[in-house]
Amino acid sequence: MVTAARLKETFGGPRVLRRVADLEAFAARVREGLPYAALEAVAARYDIPLRELTRVLALPERTLARRKSEGRLRADESDRLFRLGRVAALAEDVLGETAKAARWLRRPNRALGGRAPLDVLDTDLGAQQAETVLHRVEHGVFS
Repeated sequence: MVTAARLKETFGGPRVLRRVADLEAFAARVREGLPYAALEAVAARYDIPLRELTRVLALPERTLARRKSEGRLRADESDRLFRLGRVAALAEDVLGETAKAARWLRRPNRALGGRAPLDVLDTDLGAQQAETVLHRVEHGVFS
């Protein structure tokens, strides 16, 4: 399980999420909509181009531009971003480095049917599968 502190760092730290101290506070922020800066922080941290991020989050580019001007994502969009950030943070914890996690997110994985983890994060089931692969790696099981 990824800690609230790691998640806060993933989403831009205290600069972006000032009063988020635990997972319950994260859930509340996701329900009200994460700041657009959290999306930018995840994209920058894991070197995910915005075009690819819009595909994973099912956000058309025009909608993304509108959210940028509004400064906030909707709750459903925030939930999808949180799912991606949660898996990316877990990858960073398991693999030990942000750069390794970023590479893992993009590389095809046999345990995911040859798909890259980023490509399965469009559903909650896909996120669970990616997390299972990471837990197997964490415990030394070939994946």
